[in-house]
Amino acid sequence: MQEQSVAWRVLALNTIAFTVCFACWMLNGVLVTFLVEAGLFEWDAAQMGTLIGIPVLTGSLMRLPLGMLTDKFGGRPVYAILMLLCAVPMFLLSRVDSYTGYLLASLGFGLTGTSFAVGIAFSSVWFRREHQGTALGIFGAGNAGAALTAMLAPGVLRALTHGGEDLERWRLLPQYYAALLVAMAVVFFVFTKNKKPEVASRSTVLQMLQPLRNVRVWRFGLYYFLVFGGFVALSQWLVPYYVNVYAMTIVTAGLLTSIFSLPSGVIRALGGYLSDKLGARSVMYWVLSVVALCCFALFFPKMEVESPGSGVMARKSGTVTLVADGEIRVDDDIYPLQSRSQDEFDDAGTHLLPVIRSWHVPQVEVGQQVGRRHLLAGGVTHVFFQANVWIFTIFVFIIGIAMGIGKAAVYKYIPEYFPSQVGVVGGMVGVIGGLGGFVCPIIFGYLLRGIGLWTTTWVFFFLVAMVCLIWLHLVVRRSSTKETHIEGPGPHAASTG
Repeated sequence: MQEQSVAWRVLALNTIAFTVCFACWMLNGVLVTFLVEAGLFEWDAAQMGTLIGIPVLTGSLMRLPLGMLTDKFGGRPVYAILMLLCAVPMFLLSRVDSYTGYLLASLGFGLTGTSFAVGIAFSSVWFRREHQGTALGIFGAGNAGAALTAMLAPGVLRALTHGGEDLERWRLLPQYYAALLVAMAVVFFVFTKNKKPEVASRSTVLQMLQPLRNVRVWRFGLYYFLVFGGFVALSQWLVPYYVNVYAMTIVTAGLLTSIFSLPSGVIRALGGYLSDKLGARSVMYWVLSVVALCCFALFFPKMEVESPGSGVMARKSGTVTLVADGEIRVDDDIYPLQSRSQDEFDDAGTHLLPVIRSWHVPQVEVGQQVGRRHLLAGGVTHVFFQANVWIFTIFVFIIGIAMGIGKAAVYKYIPEYFPSQVGVVGGMVGVIGGLGGFVCPIIFGYLLRGIGLWTTTWVFFFLVAMVCLIWLHLVVRRSSTKETHIEGPGPHAASTG
């Protein structure tokens, strides 16, 4: 009972520490934008993108070695030292006066992103296999730190600078973040107890890296590229998406983006619980299917299209005697026409589905001789698709929920297949997922520039989700067939994948 109490205390502090670290990791998205808009630094778009992405990159690449250190020495010293070390460049960020200085400081505090690999390994070692999904899901809810920074940091900056009257006071914000890291490190070290897997603590570096030869690790990494890398990428990409596609203000775009990012982080705990109850494979089937379907629904951009429609042709030869707004007469025959509405289409209204209008345009004049099946009036079909912002937001919300659940399901797999190498395997999977958060916005930018459609974002995610889904299905089918052939269908077959 005492061991269980310690386990839950460690999990709680792991989660809080991860929330703090994740909030620090995402700081540049808010702070760099503020500094440029305020005119304090004249950085171009490329420099801004680099500064925003650098912490994501360094925090991702270093997850593997930090995961190995956690397996080797335990999470208590590694986590505490990590937060103390990251507090130094976070504080130095408040003293920078150049792009290079800001870049170097960002490289340093970007290591807060490695806290995920440390926390995953340190949390899993305290819980039995049947409870690890729930525990890791609760820990992963610390992703909400990204939403907390996005929601709270702009207001804090506004208050610190007295509404922009004393802009140099922005330097207090990274100092506050640094102080928070130091305080969290002290609390974590004092109130947690160390524990490490015995096998890993006796292994050499090469032995610890042995699981990376297993293709299953890279399959889990691809899943995480989608559900975590996609989460990180969309947390940044949705703001310019709303601004450009729906003409939102930056403040409104930020609030709508939080509808995606905040629930996606918090619901991860539910994903862990579902993975324990239903199995990671079943949960991932649903996650990948939902992401693919929602992304497919978002393929179609806001657009207006005019296309040839159904025309009116003469039933017999004759002379055109009347061309009016609603009809054409050929001798004594009357041909009704569909008139174009005089009311301009209101694209500011709420249109959930495509709106289709058709009308006819006369192609003949009075006195003209026409033959049978001569075109009297051409048809025009006008299609307007609003890509309604609220429907869009609902689909994005669902994608965020699915990604949040999927993040927990992926890490339910790892202790099942690699119980003594959670730090190494979890670190590698985290590296791939973190790199997804770094490279996805770059891919989005190239797709947007090359094709000119913002919705190419969803085409990309749809393709990645389908590759993951097909790969998962093939692996499960192959495993189930093999086990059925050898020992018949049994309970173990349901847990493969």
